[in-house]
Amino acid sequence: MPRRATVLSVAAGVSVAGAVGAGVALRSTETRNHLERRLRIMRLTARRGVHLVVVKVRGRRATEEQRAALDEQFAIRTAQDVAQVLGGMKGAIMKAGQMLSFIADGLPPEAQAALATLQQDVPPMAPSLAASVVRQELGDDPEKIFLEWNPVPVGAASIGQVHRAVTRDGRVVAVKVQYPGVDRAIKSDLDNAEMLYGLFASFALKNLDVKALVDELRDRMADELDYRLEAKLQGEFAERYAGHPFIHIPGVVAELSSQRVLTSEWVDGLRFDEFVEKADDAIKQKAAEVLFRFAQGAIQHHHVFNGDPHPGNYIFHEDGSITFLDFGLVKRWGPGELESLTDALDRIIDHDPEGTVEAAVRAGFLASDHGLDPQLVFDYVSLPYGPFMVESFTYTRDWTSKALTKLLDVQGVYVDVIHSLNMPASYVILDRVVWGISALLGRLHATNNWRALLAEYRKGAPPSTELGRIEADWRRDRGLAVPTA
Repeated sequence: MPRRATVLSVAAGVSVAGAVGAGVALRSTETRNHLERRLRIMRLTARRGVHLVVVKVRGRRATEEQRAALDEQFAIRTAQDVAQVLGGMKGAIMKAGQMLSFIADGLPPEAQAALATLQQDVPPMAPSLAASVVRQELGDDPEKIFLEWNPVPVGAASIGQVHRAVTRDGRVVAVKVQYPGVDRAIKSDLDNAEMLYGLFASFALKNLDVKALVDELRDRMADELDYRLEAKLQGEFAERYAGHPFIHIPGVVAELSSQRVLTSEWVDGLRFDEFVEKADDAIKQKAAEVLFRFAQGAIQHHHVFNGDPHPGNYIFHEDGSITFLDFGLVKRWGPGELESLTDALDRIIDHDPEGTVEAAVRAGFLASDHGLDPQLVFDYVSLPYGPFMVESFTYTRDWTSKALTKLLDVQGVYVDVIHSLNMPASYVILDRVVWGISALLGRLHATNNWRALLAEYRKGAPPSTELGRIEADWRRDRGLAVPTA
């Protein structure tokens, strides 16, 4: 079965830990909702499993053209089924499902249309429930705490929803309010690790360490339930990029934030789909470079990055600059952790198969007695980094789709490499960033010398574009290290 269908199956599996919408915070109600949520996912899993068996049986006697038609119909049916089940659900794991659905490029148009609904806002909670959370967390009704409070949310996502408000001193702010009871529902789902292991494994993720994948997602996504942690992380990013010429992080209003309420600076702008529709190509190219520079700057300069490259987490501006939102899922590299990965990356970019394999062994990605052909290993692990191995590269949705297809094809030419590679849990979230950003760049049809851009951050190379020179001036003004010409 082509891996495009498998990607959809993965989206179904990843979303299993989605939490139901906010309701009455009574224990009996939460228990009933939890059971209902599990039953919905179990039925989804069973339907997809039965359908997959049917497709495989029919495919044995089918021609290549007939098998392709069967696979396409499976992809469409799976996408529609997943979208219907997940459409009204809320929860931390749904963010992973959204990311996977976003990078599922190359699917039939009907499947893409179904999955696109997962990127839309979910049903909001009642105004009275949002007000009750603010009252519990900040000590009074929102109408008394704020000079102005809009009870109708401007957006509703997987864990909370955002309201527009004005503080007593006249600042326009965005107030993110967590759904009542969603923390207990999500923790209950995430604690049921055995069910998650089984469901991930049942969706053909044979080339990944399923336990490591689930454990890393559980650890990172549990952090998203505490808005105090998110406020701290967002504040750190805001300080790092204060006054930046094309990267903006909203400041946090600490005195109006708590465990379940996060208040930050309000920002106007365009959502991703609006930006793609309205912006001309030159501005799209600039925005693409901004996305890349933000990700690489955070990783290479600060050893920290936002692990949720969901298009809803960016606000685009008419000049191509971007405001970055949502810092609930942040990964911080430990000493030496990033270096073990970038050593292998340098060898890949230099087209060095032998060096790549040696670096992979040192990093623990391969056993020393792997017995694999270095060229075969190189061809496989270099797939995500093709854009950095040439002087100019254009990201497309087709490239993202084909690269992912090869990476996930457990029956293809790379089967021995797939089974021998070990992906440490700490790199799971980075994988989300790599493919999430690649998908965004593909939607923007971004063209650049990505190799030169990466060298600015990895090697301290001189700026290769006008944005690079602008950023170098900003770093110089702040007394930070500047690439040398």
